[in-house]
Amino acid sequence: MSLENEINRRRTFAIISHPDAGKTTLTEKLLYFGEVIRSTGTVKGKKSGKFAASDWMEIEKKRGISVTSSVMSFPYHDFHVNILDTPGHEDFSEDTYRTLTAVDSVVMIIDSTKGVEPQTIKLFKVCRLRGIPIFTFINKLDREGREPLELLSEIEEVLGIESYPMNWPIGMGKRFLGIYDRFNSQVVRFKGDEEEEIVLFDQIEQTDLVDHPVYNDTLGEIELLEEAGNEFTVERVQKGELTPVFFGSALANFGVQTFLDTFLQFAAPPKPRKTDQGLVAPETETFSGYIFKIQANMNPAHRDRIAFLRVCSGKFERGMSVNVSRTNKTIKLNQTQAFMAKDRETVDEAYPGDIIGIYDPNIYQIGDTLVEGKGNFHFDELPQFPPELFKRVQAKNVMKSKQFRKGIEQLVQEGAIQLFKQDLTDSFILGAVGQLQFEVFEYRMKAEYNVDIEFMSLGERIPRWIKNEKFDKRFFDSRSMLVRDRYDQYAVLFENEFTYRYFLENQKDIELVDLLEENDYQAQ
Repeated sequence: MSLENEINRRRTFAIISHPDAGKTTLTEKLLYFGEVIRSTGTVKGKKSGKFAASDWMEIEKKRGISVTSSVMSFPYHDFHVNILDTPGHEDFSEDTYRTLTAVDSVVMIIDSTKGVEPQTIKLFKVCRLRGIPIFTFINKLDREGREPLELLSEIEEVLGIESYPMNWPIGMGKRFLGIYDRFNSQVVRFKGDEEEEIVLFDQIEQTDLVDHPVYNDTLGEIELLEEAGNEFTVERVQKGELTPVFFGSALANFGVQTFLDTFLQFAAPPKPRKTDQGLVAPETETFSGYIFKIQANMNPAHRDRIAFLRVCSGKFERGMSVNVSRTNKTIKLNQTQAFMAKDRETVDEAYPGDIIGIYDPNIYQIGDTLVEGKGNFHFDELPQFPPELFKRVQAKNVMKSKQFRKGIEQLVQEGAIQLFKQDLTDSFILGAVGQLQFEVFEYRMKAEYNVDIEFMSLGERIPRWIKNEKFDKRFFDSRSMLVRDRYDQYAVLFENEFTYRYFLENQKDIELVDLLEENDYQAQ
């Protein structure tokens, strides 16, 4: 098969949602249709306990949550599907945000009983900044939820994107009969017990649906949508201006296959990517890609590090030599893997859109560009997201300082947590988007490096980076704490909004940068 055909087959997407909206359940149903797992909750061929196929880290199994971002790949009909399963817990890290840079489309799950929730808004904003096409799956239709029209209005008003319902629910909760599939001109009837029945529009007259009041109410709503709803265009979907909306129930396995079949038709294949030398098209013969995630100790027995690489152009072949643009060093890629959560297999070839794992002997960094031969260009830098919570950290036993430093270095390189050093004391300060990341860090330091640590909370702080190369350090104190990040860039951790405003008014010569605003600028 030609390079162009392989590219057009690829669909690489992430699933995002607020906690408990059904993300892991939907992921598993997609894996089930891709014949990757025999039943939900078990990886195909495994006889072990029923943990979610995408959750591999011990702490995830204990808590029943997704902490890391897993990669799952499988063929489905004429497509090759790559799903990046992002953490669903409210305290996830910037690892989630960075994962969104490696996908071509996003599926946003909304709980029909709750509507648009805070975490969804955060993730959605990152997708909009990067112009990623967004598809919406409104879940839990077999429960009593909010009115579909009300949910659509909320999506449009809160998220600022127009919507187009590809199907429409016929009732809800106990009155739920199925979905009216506008796009495929059929009704999918809800039978319960993970069963559904397809009825084509021209066959409906022969069923009992025609006499059902709930179905007739639905026809009235459909008529309203046809007259007053938004127009569907593939171009607007691809630009991230219009979100196709699907209704269903992941847990009841209803409407999921219809969604998958339709989604794959309109989800974006791999597109050209920005570099410091202009756009690089996926059809370019030269292989290139970039590292968006590093995971240490995926196999605790071997203490290994895996760099996750998004293939952007050309064909990857195991054993090929590539240039690491940042260091200008040539590396031979022999140890390369494809993933199904923690299960791996050697990958011999890969194409644009694919995600592969590369053994990392501690030479890669997040954002590194790898180019075949002597090529030397850089894909656009991955955005860095500011932490919200900060804690001082130290080893309880000073005799373990070597293991402590090694653990910090490796776990920080994964990007799950950010490291700062206080300017005067060199004490370690960790920054994270949420509390869970500190718990994961503490757990992994003990489990993987045999180091007990202790935290001292600095609370929520407002981080701002200093643009000036030279400035007077006398103006900083514990309320406006001067620190250096892992790249040795100076930043200030302000105690509160008042301290921040006071500093701005009195230190006009020091130019401060808000990373979120910087991300907005870079994405435009």
